[in-house]
Amino acid sequence: MDRTDVFHLTAPCGIDCFNCEVFEPNLTDERRDRTAARLNVSPSEVACRGCREQGCTLFKDCPTRACILERGLSFCSQCDDFPCARLQPSRAGADVYPHNLKVYNLCRIQAVGLQRWADEEALTIRRRYFEGTFKPGHGPTL
Repeated sequence: MDRTDVFHLTAPCGIDCFNCEVFEPNLTDERRDRTAARLNVSPSEVACRGCREQGCTLFKDCPTRACILERGLSFCSQCDDFPCARLQPSRAGADVYPHNLKVYNLCRIQAVGLQRWADEEALTIRRRYFEGTFKPGHGPTL
């Protein structure tokens, strides 16, 4: 993935849109129907092209996105208030949504750079989170 795509397909909050199950190229009919039912929206509303390109289609009026636009920053990690309560992980929905990965992703982006994170780490991070077994002191392992 080239640098321009990586930037446009990484949400300001650190979500890796390019790995998301509702990102248009990744979306299957089964995922579309399952997500539409879970969010009580029409299946035609489910496909996403990424936060930077079309805004938040599933979670309308995202306050995190509004904040980053207001501050004129590219990523939340560039903010003096990082990490703020908008990025705080929550147990609710953690088995379904990638939102608990945001702060970790942003920290890895700062540490290794956007391109390396996207090329080498983003998918593995997501897989460890959703498919891994947690072992204290080790984090999730596959």
